[in-house]
Amino acid sequence: MKKLGFLVLFAILFATVGMAQNRMSDFDPKEMAKRQTDELTKALSLNKDQEKKVLDLNLKAAEKMSALRDEAMNGGGDRDAMREKMMNSREEQNKEMKKILTEAQYKKYEKYLEERRGGMRGQGGTGGQR
Repeated sequence: MKKLGFLVLFAILFATVGMAQNRMSDFDPKEMAKRQTDELTKALSLNKDQEKKVLDLNLKAAEKMSALRDEAMNGGGDRDAMREKMMNSREEQNKEMKKILTEAQYKKYEKYLEERRGGMRGQGGTGGQR
């Protein structure tokens, strides 16, 4: 009976890990950039010029993050170094975003980011206790 329980537990664990890896491999930077831009267009009332600039910025950032994820998944070294690279990429993106948005929009953008971070913590994402 213990063997059966262990086998079922192992099968569930194996299936869960497999599904998580599939989601990561299905990551499409263009889709991600489009979805983020659509959300920001609604949240910040972007005009057409801003929307195009934000889409270009989001695509560039998503491609960079995708490359970093690929590097990490292929044994790309130190986890802390990878986190540092991703944080630096986010900071660069935010600096560029500040150039595109008005002051009022950027304040809304900062609030939007805070809300997203809070939601990610609730889902067991980044920023939680370790």
